Amino acid sequence: MTYRWITLALGVLLAGSAGAAPGDKLDVVRDLAGRVGPIIGAALACRDIARPRIQVIVDKFAVVIKEASAADAERADVTQLLDRAVADGRRSVTTGQTDCASADRQLADLEKSIAGPISPGIAAPTTAAPATSPSTASTAVRGITDREIRFGISAPFSGSAKELGRQMKLGIDAAFNRVNDAGGVEGRMLRLIAADDGYEPTRTAETMKQLYEKDRVFGIIGNVGTPTAVVAVPYALERKMLFFGAFTGANLLRRDPPDRYVFNYRASYAEETDAVVRYLVKVRRITPKQIAVFAQQDPYGDSGFAGVARAMRALGAGDGTVLRLNYQRNTVDVDDAIAQLKAHKTPIKAIVMVSTYRAAARFIEKTRDLYPAMIYTNVSFVGSTALADELMLLGKRYATGVIVTQVVPAVAGYSSVVLEYKSALAKYFPGEAPDYVSLEGYVAANVLVQALKRAGPQLDTEKLVDTLESMRNLDMGLGTSLNFGRGEHQASHKVWGTALDETGKYQAIELD
Repeated sequence: MTYRWITLALGVLLAGSAGAAPGDKLDVVRDLAGRVGPIIGAALACRDIARPRIQVIVDKFAVVIKEASAADAERADVTQLLDRAVADGRRSVTTGQTDCASADRQLADLEKSIAGPISPGIAAPTTAAPATSPSTASTAVRGITDREIRFGISAPFSGSAKELGRQMKLGIDAAFNRVNDAGGVEGRMLRLIAADDGYEPTRTAETMKQLYEKDRVFGIIGNVGTPTAVVAVPYALERKMLFFGAFTGANLLRRDPPDRYVFNYRASYAEETDAVVRYLVKVRRITPKQIAVFAQQDPYGDSGFAGVARAMRALGAGDGTVLRLNYQRNTVDVDDAIAQLKAHKTPIKAIVMVSTYRAAARFIEKTRDLYPAMIYTNVSFVGSTALADELMLLGKRYATGVIVTQVVPAVAGYSSVVLEYKSALAKYFPGEAPDYVSLEGYVAANVLVQALKRAGPQLDTEKLVDTLESMRNLDMGLGTSLNFGRGEHQASHKVWGTALDETGKYQAIELD
C-alpha cells in the first residue's frame, strides 16, 4: 500500500483536470477504488471510529467516480468495485488481519490527503474530526445539521391514490411535530420533505433523486406503494440510505436475509391475506375454490395474489385454480374483471381485493346487485377511510359488511397509542378525522424516533441501522411488542380484522 501514491492521485482527481476527458481518469479511479475501499471498510468495522469521518471520504470519492465516468454503466462498475473493496476491508478487521488502531491511522492519512476542495464549482463536505458534539458531527452527514434531521417521502399526492400519500404524510408529520414540541431528538428538529410520484414508478426515480440530491435527506420514511418501491428500494440501497416504514406489505421489502437499509413496521401482504383466507374458510365456511382475487395488475397485485395462493396451499388446497380478476393501476376500469367473474363456472362467494380504494369501490358497485351475498375483503393498503367514504356515497348496502384487514389497532378503540395519535392529530391538524393510514404513519414514525433517541448525538446511517437491529420488545401501546434484529427487519406481524357497519364505521371482528 503506497499512501503517497494515493495522496497524489486523489489530490489530482479532487482538484479536477479541466483538459482531461472523464474516460482518461477512469483507470486511475478503478485503481484508487481498490486501494481506498479497504481503508473505508476497515474503519467501518471499528465502532470507535466516528462514522462522519468515514462519510466524508465516501462522499468525496463518490464525486470522483461521477466525474471520471462517461456513462452510468461505468459508474456502476466502479461503484461495485469499491463496494467489494470495502467488504474486503471489513473482513480484514473481523478476521484479525488489521486492528482498529491501524485502521484509524490509515483513515487519518486519507483525511489529510483530501482536506482541500473537490473541484471548481463543487462544495466539499466539511471534514469532521472525531467530534464530541452534535454540531461537529452533523456537518459531515447528509441530511443532519446541529438543528435538524431531514427525512423524505415519495408518495402519491396527486392522482387516484393521492389520499394514501396525504394520510401517510399526515401521520408522520403529527408524530414529528409532537417530538419537535418536546425539544426534538438531541436538540434536532425532525423535518419531512415530500415528493409527488403520483403512484407511478416512471416518476419515482426522479422523486428519489430530488430527495437525495437536491433536498439531501438523511433517509426515507413512509414511501407509498409496491410498484414505486420496485424503483425506490434499489435507489436507496445503492446509496446506503435508510428506507424505513414504507406503506406496503410486499415481499420486495422483506428479503431473507433482509437488506441492511430496509426496515418495515407493518405486517406483510402474505400475512394479511393468510389471515383473511383462513377466516373465510374456517369461520365463514367458504371452500377455497369459491374464493377469487381482484388485484391490481402490477407488483402490488402480484404480491397479494401470491399471498392468497400460499394460504391456499397451507390449507391443503391447490392454488392452480385460484381465479384472478385484474385491473390496471391508476384506473377504475373493472369491466374486464367483472366479465371474467361472470364467465367463471364455479360460483364465487368471496373476493379478496388487492387494490386501491376507488377501484375497489367501483368493483363493489358493479357487482353488489349481481351477487348480493358476496363477501368482499380488502388488504390494508386499500385506504380504509377513503374506501368507506366512496362506498357510503353509493349507499349503505354497498358498504355494510365489507372487510378490511389492518396492521394497526382500531382507530375507534382506546389503546394508548390510538389515544396519543388522536390527541396529536387534533392538536396539529384540527378537523382531520382519524384514519388507519395516518395511524400507521404515526406509529412507524414513532418507532423510528425511538431508534434515533437510542442512537445518540453522534448519528449516522450505520449507527442507526445497528441501533434498529438491537431493538427488542418495544412497547408502543399496540397490544403487541415490536422487535427488530439482524435477521428481522419487520417489527410487527400482527393483523387486525375490521368490517364496515351500515353507518360506514369500522367495527372490530375476530379473524380466528
